[in-house]
Amino acid sequence: MSEDKNNKLNNDFAFGKKNYILVGAGLAITIIGYILVSGGGSDDPTVFSEELFSARRMYIAPIMILLGLGVVGWGILKKSED
Repeated sequence: MSEDKNNKLNNDFAFGKKNYILVGAGLAITIIGYILVSGGGSDDPTVFSEELFSARRMYIAPIMILLGLGVVGWGILKKSED
């Protein structure tokens, strides 16, 4: 009987399956946001590139990063029902 109790304690995780899925999805969204913000440099350092201020880098990428971090936070704070 005490073995069953010890096994239950050893197999008890801090988060449930849904929590891990939410954290993984949030990390994926955040990584996609960082990929979207990358680039935009110029091959010649004396020439200014207007591509640096594209809508993708100025609006979409930061929103994706903040959304991903929000999903990670939600995945951590959500009460596990598993």
